[in-house]
Amino acid sequence: MAEQHTPRSLIVTLYGAYGRERSGPLPVAELIRLLAVLAVDAPSVRSSVSRLKRRGLLIPERTADGAAGYALSADARQLLDDGDRRIYTRHSPSLADGWVLAVFSVPEAERHKRHLLRSRLARLGFGSAAPGVWIAPARLYEETRHTLRRLQLDPYVDLFRGEHLGFAPTAEAVARWWDLAAIAKQHEEFLDLHGPVLRAWEAREEVPAQDAYRDYLSALDSWRRLPYVDPGLPVELLPQGWPGARSAEVFARLHALLRDAGAAFVQP
Repeated sequence: MAEQHTPRSLIVTLYGAYGRERSGPLPVAELIRLLAVLAVDAPSVRSSVSRLKRRGLLIPERTADGAAGYALSADARQLLDDGDRRIYTRHSPSLADGWVLAVFSVPEAERHKRHLLRSRLARLGFGSAAPGVWIAPARLYEETRHTLRRLQLDPYVDLFRGEHLGFAPTAEAVARWWDLAAIAKQHEEFLDLHGPVLRAWEAREEVPAQDAYRDYLSALDSWRRLPYVDPGLPVELLPQGWPGARSAEVFARLHALLRDAGAAFVQP
C-alpha cells in the first residue's frame, strides 16, 4: 500500500519536528532541500508555503544573511504545542477522567460556521452524541478551548465537564459516538506501513542522518493525525484486540531511534 503525503502536511510536520528549535526562520531554499528527500518538488513547496502563509500559520521573514524564509506564527506555535501533547504523550485513560461536552448553537444566517464547528470538533477527536452536542475525553478541554478561540468560534459554544450516567452502557454509547471500526482501520494501516520500517531499522547497525530524517518525517506525518482521529478512550470501552496501543508503540520506537539522528540532516 502506497502512502500519500501532501506537501502542505509535510511542511507542517517538518516545522513541528525540527523548525521550532531554530532561532530564526527556515530559508525557502532549505525547505526545498528538506522536502526533496520525500520527493516533493520546488514548485509544490513554494505553493504550499503560500497557502500556509494565507492561513496565517507561516510568516515571511529574512534570515540573518538576508535570504527569504518563513517562521511560525504565534497561532501555529500554539497549534503545534497542543499537538505535542497528543503526538508524543502516552496516555493511560480512565473512565474516572470524565468527559468534556461541546454544546453549540449557530444562527441559520451563519450556517457555514456550523459546518466549520462540526468539522473542527471532529478533527479534535470529538464524537457526535446528538445534534449540536459533541463529546470527548475531558483531557482535551484545553486544546479545544484554544482551537475554538483561535478560529473565533467560541461565542457559539458552551463547554461542560461531566460523567456518563446512562441509560445505555457507556461502551454501547461510545460505539455510537465514534466510528470505532474506521479508527481501528487507520491504526492497522499505520502498522502495515511503518511496522516493517521499524523492524528494518532495528536490524541496522548504523543510522545515516538523511535516511533517519526521511523515515522519521514520513512516520510522524502519518502518525500525527491518528491521536486526533482516535481520542484515546479507556480500554474497557474499546473492542477486544484494539490496535491503538500497538501503533503507538511502533511510533514511539521510531521516534526514539530516528528523531535525533534525523536532526543532523536538518541542521548539518
